[in-house]
Amino acid sequence: MKILRTVLNLSLFSLILFTLACQKESESVVSIALHPKNADILYVATNDAVYKSRDGGGTWEKFPSFSARRVTTLAIDPLLPAAIYAGTMGDAVYKSPDGGQHWLPHNVGLKEHVSFINQFVFHPAASEQVYAATTVGAFYTKDAGREWVERMNGMKEVHIVTSIAINPKEPAVLYGGTTGGVYRSDDGAGTWKKINNGLIPETELMAAMALGVNALEIDRTNPDVVYAGTTKGLFRTGNKGEQWERIGQSISDPYISSLVLHPKEPAQLYIGGPAGIWKTSDGGKTWQAMNHGLATLNIRALAMDPQNVHTLYAGTNGSGLYRSTDAGTTWTAVPLKAAPTRNP
Repeated sequence: MKILRTVLNLSLFSLILFTLACQKESESVVSIALHPKNADILYVATNDAVYKSRDGGGTWEKFPSFSARRVTTLAIDPLLPAAIYAGTMGDAVYKSPDGGQHWLPHNVGLKEHVSFINQFVFHPAASEQVYAATTVGAFYTKDAGREWVERMNGMKEVHIVTSIAINPKEPAVLYGGTTGGVYRSDDGAGTWKKINNGLIPETELMAAMALGVNALEIDRTNPDVVYAGTTKGLFRTGNKGEQWERIGQSISDPYISSLVLHPKEPAQLYIGGPAGIWKTSDGGKTWQAMNHGLATLNIRALAMDPQNVHTLYAGTNGSGLYRSTDAGTTWTAVPLKAAPTRNP
């Protein structure tokens, strides 16, 4: 029965992630990865394909299927950007060493029942060290995905890890978002400590998926400040998670699927969810809807161009990919449909 309950929980969690107002599969963008130095290069995963553009979204390549399952997340190695990681629903991890031309499974050490990869996070100074958030826990590789090891010591109450964030100034400090709140590690994911004060009452943790933490963002100018986008609202901590406070109560829907924090002006924060895109310029005191030009408000993914903070991309559940070049004030559709298929 315990195994059955686990399977049912994983299936329910996957269903929630993929079916929020989902329409045509090809129009549901689930992940966006932007090249760290070349603004013309970006990758997009939809429910049924992976695309690459070399000209800022003007034209696209559609890669032939390298997984029998859907791709759920994409990540570009920040120091070796030709290396692309793809997490899937059912086939675990694939990696391309050459910008998407070839893909190989990188699953050694991952449990056979890893059914869903939610996110990859790189060590800021040593990108061969990668952390993966999965439906059966947190995993770590020290050799660019050749072998993975489980890092769940201290996460006794939960198994589904939905998001991970790493302190850019102290990489040994990590945060793990789960279906039962947030955990912090001070030793490179060797051990984890539950840090839910102000986030969710202890009495509610026994409920299935009591609080899904879909996204975590760390303030690069002051890493003690962390934001958590959850299924029940947006939270902020100023002391590494020892105490959380709810912010953004004026946002019309509490479900938050994605967060983007301005790298140099942390008072500017974007969130995305079923109510569209919202922006604050004062650290969360006031919020403004930023949905002009969007045909669908259900947002699955947000990304900010690392070379130009005024350029953002949004992935929707229903009308594809959008781009803003004016810090979210207006959005323009970036069609993927005309993409030719690459030869193997």
